[in-house]
Amino acid sequence: MTQNFDIIIVGGGMVGAAVACGLGGSHLKVAIIEKNIPEAFADEQAHDLRVSALSIASKNILETVGAWQGVLNRRYCPFKRMRVFETAGDTEFCSDDIQRDELGFIVENRVTQLALLDRLQKFENISLFAPHSISKIDYSLTETLIELDDGQQLKTKVLVAADGGQSRVRQTVGLGVTSWDYEQHALVIYVETDYPQQDITWQRFTPSGPQAFLPLTDNYGSLVWYNSADEVRRLKALSHEALKQELTAAFPDCLGELTQILAVASFPLKRQHAQHYVKQGVALVGDAAHMINPLAGQGVNIGLLDAAALAEVLIEAANNKEDIADVSVLKRYEDLRRNENLKMMTVMDAFYRLFSNDIAPVKFLRNLGLGLAERVSPLKNRVMKAAMGLEGKLPKLARGESLF
Repeated sequence: MTQNFDIIIVGGGMVGAAVACGLGGSHLKVAIIEKNIPEAFADEQAHDLRVSALSIASKNILETVGAWQGVLNRRYCPFKRMRVFETAGDTEFCSDDIQRDELGFIVENRVTQLALLDRLQKFENISLFAPHSISKIDYSLTETLIELDDGQQLKTKVLVAADGGQSRVRQTVGLGVTSWDYEQHALVIYVETDYPQQDITWQRFTPSGPQAFLPLTDNYGSLVWYNSADEVRRLKALSHEALKQELTAAFPDCLGELTQILAVASFPLKRQHAQHYVKQGVALVGDAAHMINPLAGQGVNIGLLDAAALAEVLIEAANNKEDIADVSVLKRYEDLRRNENLKMMTVMDAFYRLFSNDIAPVKFLRNLGLGLAERVSPLKNRVMKAAMGLEGKLPKLARGESLF
């Protein structure tokens, strides 16, 4: 027997689950399909390697849909300061300067996902199909049929692709992408330090690539070392003790003494952007729509803004008795998000190219810029607000406003 839904979300990661929670409590019948259920959280577990710096806008979204308490009940690390520096230029941002308690929160991706999955299961209009993979997607302009691995068949008016950078949904419906690989990879290192976590995250720029520190709870932190693919492979192959020696030699003194390395992973840097976010009965969100340079940690934040905007558009259209599958309705979501995401991607590209070289005139200009940012308060404050997701045209959920 085929089950009918207004909306099916493929992908129950952070962004897909956020779309579902945004639609929770509405009159729309929603299904969300996820192939992997994350491991339950326990306080004694080590931190996951995959963490995100959630902006204030992202926190607002999670709080407004009722999922933020699930983060607070697990594990998170607020930070008040953000430092950006290299040889000569140096600037530090502090939330006190704009009368905020914090700039953002370092949260393990699994913690955010679990909080959202917990929350969406409280809504009567949402059905979670997990763990399930999809055996078939039959898309047409009037409806989409999805068959699950156990033979269940689901039909929907609107199909939401939240299934990542290699999105099967996006490929099936024929929405193309423009993409290219950067020349660098990122090495992520989970470390224990001899001091408890600080309230600062920092990024230092070197000719071979940036080095970053993200504070975690207690005496733990996450390091990100951007470098050439060959160098990252070499570093990753080292023993933990040898890698600790490399980190001590290469990273700045503000890192402090490393007690031990606990886990290491790496990934290539890639930029990818869908040429269109929507077509009749289909919408792309998160990595299915865009993959951004992780320099400023904005990937998940712009994905959560996608989720908030799409939920808002769908609920408003349904309340106005419009056809939520009509491309003219879905285009409102694309109009809200695609150019905003493109601007963020372009800024990150420029930042990457400006700082990932040792050309003397460029180095002089960027050090001048960092020094100027340190001395000019209005400029610093604007940069902080942009990083926190407090500037620009924001969806209601990101402003802390309910959709009902």
